[in-house]
Amino acid sequence: MLLQIPQLLDVDTLKHCRAILANADWVDGRITAGTQSATVKHNQQLPDTSPASREAQRLVLSALSDSGLFLSAALPNRVYPPGFNRYEVGMGFGSHVDNAIRTHVASNQHIRTDISITLFLSEPDEYDGGELVIEDTFGTQSVKLAAGDAILYPASSLHRVEPITSGCRLASFFWVQSRVRSAEQRRILFEMDLVIVALRAEQNAAQGESAEAIKLTACYHNLLRMWASE
Repeated sequence: MLLQIPQLLDVDTLKHCRAILANADWVDGRITAGTQSATVKHNQQLPDTSPASREAQRLVLSALSDSGLFLSAALPNRVYPPGFNRYEVGMGFGSHVDNAIRTHVASNQHIRTDISITLFLSEPDEYDGGELVIEDTFGTQSVKLAAGDAILYPASSLHRVEPITSGCRLASFFWVQSRVRSAEQRRILFEMDLVIVALRAEQNAAQGESAEAIKLTACYHNLLRMWASE
């Protein structure tokens, strides 16, 4: 499933995040690359332990916890602490698949990467090139979103960042280990949740929920109970 989350960061939070990154000390992005990725990765990155990274991480994690769309689609069990990268002219990231297991060094926590997320922090007109290209069963998609918007996609997808030809591209990237491992099952639950929300919006609050909405909600939670794991 490929899903856009519009305005994950609101205007003020985005401005704060960009101010943090503007004064940060960037390093070679290959410090976190796997064996295959390191051969095609050419960007800059914030060290996870830097004060700037920690402060920006808090902003992103807070926004995620407030996003009903993210919670419904990802059903997160664990979220790998967000990283931050920068692409300048000539930089890009060739085709690769994200590591199946990520280990956060500071916490020694192992996270299975079910879902990859890119949060765009630069406006599309601030740089040329830099599209996130995702290849999966849904075909090939080229993604370049407004600053503050995020894209969720299967971590198993082959993907790349096209080379920058002008300007500078800032983004946050991270992974989610879902409570429901199967992408197909997550999609069913997500679509059911959307229908439940729509049914509730149509109903008269004074009359309460319809029998159909109650039954569908019960089916949703029983499926989640069946499919969820720790």
